[in-house]
Amino acid sequence: FDDVLLLPGRSEVLPGETDVASRVTKEISVRIPILSSAMDTVTESRLAIAVAQAGGIGVIHRNLTPAEQANQVAAVKKFESGMVVNPVTIEPTATLAAALELMARHKISGVPVVEAPRNGRREGKLVGILTHRDVRFATNLQAPVHELMTKEKLITARENVDREEAKRLLHAHRIEKLIVVDDAYQCIGLITVKDIEKAQRHPYACKDAQGRLRAAAATTVGEDGHERTERLIAAGCDLVVVDTAHGHSARVLEAVSRIKRLSNSTQVVAGNVATGDGARALIDAGADAVKVGIGPGSICTTRIVAGVGVPQLTAIMDAVDVAMKHDI
Repeated sequence: FDDVLLLPGRSEVLPGETDVASRVTKEISVRIPILSSAMDTVTESRLAIAVAQAGGIGVIHRNLTPAEQANQVAAVKKFESGMVVNPVTIEPTATLAAALELMARHKISGVPVVEAPRNGRREGKLVGILTHRDVRFATNLQAPVHELMTKEKLITARENVDREEAKRLLHAHRIEKLIVVDDAYQCIGLITVKDIEKAQRHPYACKDAQGRLRAAAATTVGEDGHERTERLIAAGCDLVVVDTAHGHSARVLEAVSRIKRLSNSTQVVAGNVATGDGARALIDAGADAVKVGIGPGSICTTRIVAGVGVPQLTAIMDAVDVAMKHDI
């Protein structure tokens, strides 16, 4: 705030000891108090990945089709994983052409090979793995995968494997992908060298319980907004931001309630509001966090042009008084 100064006081905290971790919602915390703006000139998957690796969260803008925005969210979620849960697989009877198309579409360098499902199971047993090393010089695109895949002495791990054990197995066997299997020898996950290296380079990254980078995305109200939100949730979005100029309105409150009915695990930020009453209405509708401010930014002229709004510091103080009573 250009018009606000803080009085300095006595401190016994050294700069290196300062902890700037914060809480976005009851379920989501950040290591740095930064959420990048949901503007089409600011946040898409590339910045969202960088911000999440630094410890914050990027909010992907909604000036995209619902499918495009969902793909942006998916790109963030897939960029780094503690373990890729339910990875893409292929059957041994599939052709090399199908395998190459699958790897290109999902931007992966290897795929576990599993039998066709039997006895009502979702997937069959693991029988091999197909990597770029197996297909690098293959020329017959109609060759079946089972003729090319690595099937002897497969290196696997159980689902409770920790990172250190995974690193030991990857190094000992000089492999880049470790397949995680259950008691029925079904493929349930994949741990890669690249993901372990990324985790080591970015120890403060903002991640979900599965070790994936967190992603947020903006949505709006009405049926268009609802369709967009469904796609975002399906793509794994951690934080849906109902992004409107006036958040204290019936359609925004309805949108928040509908999103919480869609998925109680997906967290909802709603706004913008500039009063305590506005914050209370959004919280009562189910919002997990409230976005405060009407016209506070350097390029937003709502208060000047429309004569509507509240000075930002006052708006924050009024909203905080309400939010703290609800632990928000």
